[in-house]
Amino acid sequence: MIWFLEGQSSQRDIILGAREALPADVKVYASHRQERPEITSLADVSFTEPADNQERIDWVISTALAHEIKVVLAGRVGREFEHDRERFERAGLVLVTGALSLNTFDLVDDKSQFTAEAERVGLACVPAITAANAEEMLAAFQALGALGEVCVKPAVGIYGQGFWRFKASADPFRCFANPDAREVNFDLYMHAYHSAVTPPPPMLVMPYMPGNECSVDMVCEAGRPIAFVGRRKKGLHQVFEREGAAVELALRAAEHFKCDGIVNVQTRDNSDGKPHLLEINARYSGGIGYTRAAGLNLPGIFATRRLGLPEPPGVWQPNVRVKGISVAAVTLP
Repeated sequence: MIWFLEGQSSQRDIILGAREALPADVKVYASHRQERPEITSLADVSFTEPADNQERIDWVISTALAHEIKVVLAGRVGREFEHDRERFERAGLVLVTGALSLNTFDLVDDKSQFTAEAERVGLACVPAITAANAEEMLAAFQALGALGEVCVKPAVGIYGQGFWRFKASADPFRCFANPDAREVNFDLYMHAYHSAVTPPPPMLVMPYMPGNECSVDMVCEAGRPIAFVGRRKKGLHQVFEREGAAVELALRAAEHFKCDGIVNVQTRDNSDGKPHLLEINARYSGGIGYTRAAGLNLPGIFATRRLGLPEPPGVWQPNVRVKGISVAAVTLP
């Protein structure tokens, strides 16, 4: 039996992939802290999780034992569960958090530490200067701005929240009229920075790399990539790749940082097309469901291997491109 705790909205895709790959007599469990039947109803058995993290961990262990569940995938808050790994092991449960130690979370969650560690071991990484106040922000911008365009993002965060590209030509009102463009005049940004009621968190100031991003979804076991698919945006579509410099860089990064579970590594190309690491997410990505179109069922591979069952067959599908669409999911009261 395998249990998928609350994760990204792509938890739905994870459940679908696992259910398809597993024998009918192996139950798939799922849970969420909110009422999300469009996700949890796809599992054989579903639960509502407690809101409090510590209460949640106690509840997960007791519930898993009561239902004879073998594998638990932590999902959204892997770090919190990693704190209690020994408790799961003592209970005879296989806990998968995205890593095997808190050290990995420390390194990948804080982008400044991640950058420093990647550079230390020779993994090409987008260079960054950490700025904790306005003076440091200005100094970093001036130092990097002499070499080209500059961008900024929080040292800790997800979903690209807080990312902005500084453009001198950006209309001061553009960031309000079209925030999705993520472009802002540096002077306007600094005016807002100085005016903040709550001091902004530490920020990473970086050179802006104009090339494509590659998002590599992978199944890892103790730092060893087992199966993987690279996704690259091309206009309105995404295309897949399983080899090349970006994928190789992502695999080496996952190995060095000892990722474990279903994780995601992101790279971005510079103007010469050379990939550089952006970040590692020690959890599955929001777009992992797209990878099924490439011929590999990553959630199914993860679930079967953790349960000691035969993997689902996979046949790579070349020259495929996909586009996400919104669909309605009927939820019954």
